[in-house]
Amino acid sequence: MIEITTDLVRRLVHNQFPEWKDLAIKPVDKSGHDNRTYRLGDDMTVRLPSHEHYASAVEKEVTWLPVFKPLLSLPIPAPIAQGKPTDDYPLPWSVNRWIEGDTVTYANIRDLNEFAEDLAGFLKELQAIDAANGIPAGIQNFHRGGNLAVYDQDTRAILEKLDGPYDRTLLTEIWELALATRYEATPQWLHGDVAVGNLLARNGRLCGVIDFGTMGVGDPSSDLVMAWNFFDDESREVFLNRMEVDQDMINRARGWALWKALITYAWNEPGSEAADWGKRVIEVIIQDYK
Repeated sequence: MIEITTDLVRRLVHNQFPEWKDLAIKPVDKSGHDNRTYRLGDDMTVRLPSHEHYASAVEKEVTWLPVFKPLLSLPIPAPIAQGKPTDDYPLPWSVNRWIEGDTVTYANIRDLNEFAEDLAGFLKELQAIDAANGIPAGIQNFHRGGNLAVYDQDTRAILEKLDGPYDRTLLTEIWELALATRYEATPQWLHGDVAVGNLLARNGRLCGVIDFGTMGVGDPSSDLVMAWNFFDDESREVFLNRMEVDQDMINRARGWALWKALITYAWNEPGSEAADWGKRVIEVIIQDYK
């Protein structure tokens, strides 16, 4: 990971965009893992990849977000400028419009069913955008939209060693069901990381979607993981019904959710916030499948 500080961001802005050199710069409260985000004045943000693995996202967002913006009913990041690599920071970076809103939590959503409808409506709008010239799933977006089997080895290795009161046979069944079908329809646009950290709320409702760094085109099932990692039983049903997906799509989406939950649980310190999150999602997936 590259060490990114307020001083570094200030130097980058001062040297490449001197017209903004007098604006205040401060990190946002929840900056994320793949990228670091800083507030620039009142109306802009500076977004910097934390590792070269995430650098390709800058060009994707600068190219495609202006295409998406007029076709979506909710605000998304609007690129203003693209920064160049330097000796201090050897990756591309970007300046975007600030979107008002708070990171989604259970506390700031007034009704989960309403939120499920709003999120599904946004994703269906995204999927409806012409994807003919979009970026295929692959290494550039960690295979979101591609074949889930790319993570088969990692998943099975975790299942073999999984501790706690988990039925490994049942979890293996869920995983194998997810791998049993392939997406054969026309590739569609997907966000790639639909998670609470990338969703904004205001006045109790979804008000914006950010961080399209793992966008791509392909199988949109990976965009449905909120069904298990955030929604309850009723809102999960509302969400999946509104998405109008078949059972094969649901099985693949559940597989994406299971993979993420397993690696988060297994690859983080026991008792940590991340590991506890993974554990909770595994339990939700099991109960839903039963």
